[in-house]
Amino acid sequence: MAFETKLSLRQTQQMIMTPMLQQAISLLQLSRLELVQKLSQEMESNPLLEEITPEVLEDRGVMAPTEESREEAVEGRDDKESDFDWEAYLDGASDYAAYPPREDVELPDLEAKLTRPRSLADHLLFQLHLSPVSPEELRAGEEIIGNLDENGYFHASLEEIAAAAQVETAVAERALRIVQGFEPAGVGARNFRECLTIQLDGLPGDTSLAKKLVEHYLEDLEARRLPKIAEKLNVSLQAVQEALAQISSLDPKPGRAYTTEDPRYITPDVYVLKVDDRYVVVLNDEGLPRLRVSPYYRRLLSLRGSNTKETREYIEGKMRSALWLIRSIEQRQRTLYRVTESIFKYQREFLEKGIPSLRPLTLREVAEDISMHESTVSRVTTNKYVHTPQGLYELKYFFHRGISAAGGEAVSSITVKDLVRKLFLSEDAGKPLSDQKIVEVLKKRGIDIARRTVAKYRGQLKVPSSARRKKF
Repeated sequence: MAFETKLSLRQTQQMIMTPMLQQAISLLQLSRLELVQKLSQEMESNPLLEEITPEVLEDRGVMAPTEESREEAVEGRDDKESDFDWEAYLDGASDYAAYPPREDVELPDLEAKLTRPRSLADHLLFQLHLSPVSPEELRAGEEIIGNLDENGYFHASLEEIAAAAQVETAVAERALRIVQGFEPAGVGARNFRECLTIQLDGLPGDTSLAKKLVEHYLEDLEARRLPKIAEKLNVSLQAVQEALAQISSLDPKPGRAYTTEDPRYITPDVYVLKVDDRYVVVLNDEGLPRLRVSPYYRRLLSLRGSNTKETREYIEGKMRSALWLIRSIEQRQRTLYRVTESIFKYQREFLEKGIPSLRPLTLREVAEDISMHESTVSRVTTNKYVHTPQGLYELKYFFHRGISAAGGEAVSSITVKDLVRKLFLSEDAGKPLSDQKIVEVLKKRGIDIARRTVAKYRGQLKVPSSARRKKF
């Protein structure tokens, strides 16, 4: 079998993701905080980048080259050196410009930041040190408080507490009873029933029936089988309802009021503000560094003969990287502005009337409106928030499917979910609406929806079934 070598030409198309293109795409999906961190890292790694501040607007003290120095530089220049005109290339392209031009509008005020609240452990230790206890009980009480979870429950054993505090088990048991007497009521309980019982002990009036229900009939209470409970205990239905009202007033998680979790503060990327009769889209560039290429290095490039080849290549490489970053930021801001403007062109009724006026919207509609690809719209709306007259929302909140309605029109799924929520709030507690009944009510309003969809919305709203919502 003979082998031979042949040459042939073949034309193909292949998409190549250059590092610069990858950087531009990655900047699109960064949140505002991530973008600020990214720019800070770039300024640290690239000496040609600097932030535009009142101080750097002044000349950094590098004298502009004279005609004599230019002539000397040209005479000493290597013939192989690039004659690229950096001054023309950098003209108007080296400074970051906000897009679009900032309108003179007043942005919403930010709420004052809260200080860290007192933790549950701090609150209980304060009460423990004010209580008349022995040194052994104090050590055991501190160990118990240190072993409470965020809801105020005690899951360790008394033997473990006694060993850690180097006391007798009986001392640890007394210390637990002391902690259980502190505020908030129910703290230090070892299980759900004990938590409710401790709180019932602190209520005024007769709570014996309520304690009996907590001890033996919690499952029946959850299923709302009140007549069955009344029959078993040989009491009136009204008495069971009154005991249930006492139990309902208790807090199953007494420690959650003292959570030390830091609140999540969201800084919007975009503001949509009403100015006279029009809505204005304003990008939030507060805290976002405005970058430019350092004039010092621009002047170094103009002195061609005074720099070595390695120095010139290094500066030119960093120059290209800096310029591409600045242009990528401008492109990101321009894309974010156009996408937001397009979204609220479709969702203008939402700005006026709120969630009930949301219309179905897809990425494809916005992409076609601004002549971009769907993936670009998806990236630029990731982890971005917009402040509107109706509140703060994630940009992706406005993209959702539609549900068929009367007249062939589609209604937003979020609008339908909000209607379901309002039906739950306005229902008769004695005759709660079943999922099928809600389907019928919505059908009368021209919205065709399946029962399983109502069940899904009910689960998302954390609303129990109609049998568990019924009040006798």
